[in-house]
Amino acid sequence: MTAISFTLNGRPVSTDIEPHRNLVELLQRFDLFGSRESCGQGLCGCCTVLVDDKAVSGCLYFAVWVDGKRVATVEHLDADGRLSPVQQAFIDTGAFQCGFCTPGFILMAHQLLKEHPNPSDDDIRHYLSGNLCRCGAYPEIIEAVKLAAKATSKAAA
Repeated sequence: MTAISFTLNGRPVSTDIEPHRNLVELLQRFDLFGSRESCGQGLCGCCTVLVDDKAVSGCLYFAVWVDGKRVATVEHLDADGRLSPVQQAFIDTGAFQCGFCTPGFILMAHQLLKEHPNPSDDDIRHYLSGNLCRCGAYPEIIEAVKLAAKATSKAAA
């Protein structure tokens, strides 16, 4: 077992974890299930988590690596009980079907909009290319990101 301390969704936490456990397994200990292991190879994006504001594949990221870092999950994007612009846009456009991949897409879209507040369709496709939706909701996902970009730019103005 290895002792680690980190900031999880804005609050400091400490725990002991086996060195071979991944970040998804660690988050489940804290009752956070938005990040899901699907492919186990970092190819689908379902396990996306933000570590120090950078997206990582939680299935490939060893839990002990978060020691001293900031971890944010999809459960932390809301503010004061209100959904983030990206979360709301996914609902408004129906950018999900089964919802299994949605948390990963939302976190990647959130990061995209922080880096590129007004992305083109090609920018969105390229940035989200590491996330897979088996239901095929890609047109709605693109629309959701564009809608969130508009909402975010209005809020900043």
